[in-house]
Amino acid sequence: MSDINADAWVSSGHRPMGFPEFVVVIASIMALNPLAMDMMLPALPNIRSAFQIADANRPQMVLSIFLVGFGVGQFVMGPLSDRFGRRPVLLGGMTVYTIAGLLAIMAPSFETLLLARALQGLGTAATRVIATSIVRDCYAGRRMASVMSLAMMVFIAVPVIAPSFGQAVMLLTHWRGIFVLLMIYGVIALAWSAMRMPETLPKELRKSLAIPEVLSAFRQTVTNRQTLGYALAAGGVQGSLFAFVFSSQQIFTEVFKLGHYFPVAFAACAVGVAIAGFLNSRIVGRIGMRVISHAALTGFAVVAGALFIAVKTSTLSLPLFMVLAGLMMFAFGLMMANFTALAMEPQGKIAGTASSLYGTITTLLGIGVGTTIGQDYDGTLLPFATGFFLCTLAALAVVLVTEKGRMFRPHHHPI
Repeated sequence: MSDINADAWVSSGHRPMGFPEFVVVIASIMALNPLAMDMMLPALPNIRSAFQIADANRPQMVLSIFLVGFGVGQFVMGPLSDRFGRRPVLLGGMTVYTIAGLLAIMAPSFETLLLARALQGLGTAATRVIATSIVRDCYAGRRMASVMSLAMMVFIAVPVIAPSFGQAVMLLTHWRGIFVLLMIYGVIALAWSAMRMPETLPKELRKSLAIPEVLSAFRQTVTNRQTLGYALAAGGVQGSLFAFVFSSQQIFTEVFKLGHYFPVAFAACAVGVAIAGFLNSRIVGRIGMRVISHAALTGFAVVAGALFIAVKTSTLSLPLFMVLAGLMMFAFGLMMANFTALAMEPQGKIAGTASSLYGTITTLLGIGVGTTIGQDYDGTLLPFATGFFLCTLAALAVVLVTEKGRMFRPHHHPI
């Protein structure tokens, strides 16, 4: 944008930071979550060896328990920040994240490591929810979209490169070195935010934490057909993605024998999400959220069916799997932003609370489904292909019911 640095364009709400610094800080705190998730992928076999874990699928819990903390955390971070302000909740969450990193570095047992991971997830829930809230406090409309798109470029890019970072650390040091790196990053982000990020929610705009008000907002969220429908559909779709992430290290190293090249293959698949995010931002205003997300969900189902047939007929080669996984990620990237926007569309005045509850529902449902599929891994792709296909059919059915059978049609009013 030509006027991106003009004083009139830049919000005074984040002074003393200028616009470039504000975007960098928002992007850096949002990156805590995908870094802490995806850098761990190459370390799972080493963690299994270090703690002498007999069950080959149990190390996946390092990923799933982190997401449980993240899902539960979203439920409380939004209302807390609406009541006490953004800054104390953000700094508190980042402090929990840093302490959890120290606990993970020193963890004497697998159970202690899982506790540390749950706390890390809880801490990153604050960074994810509150970063969005801070942007909303400072900007609106086109300007908010501009800031969020710049920050989301980083958020989307991190999962693509994080496994390679993790693999690089593993080549240089022990798996605990990943937690050292994550903790150092967390300390830098915490210090930067503490010194430079002001409070962006004025006291007169803060909301009560009175139980009846909170319960009323929750009830309004879960009883809305459109919000609940798209939350459940997003959870099913996310379950497919989590199943892929949880099983990816085993699939690429055991089924396809890629060894240390696993992060490269994972990155090649994950690039699809980034491309879809960019494409969606360019076409959504012209085509509409429903048309794009419904077409992507249909494509997702076709990919799931093709993968299932290829696995059942023993015709799945690595190149075919890479193409199908890339298409899966691409369709996912087109669906999630639009499903979220459609779910939030009817919520207006309770957007903060509704967003927290939506995040919790989709994350926890996704974890439940993804963990179930991941734990069924048996050395073949059949459990993943079957779970992926069933999840997609369920999500498609939910959207059909939510839209009363009217797929691919823009609506002028929420259902």
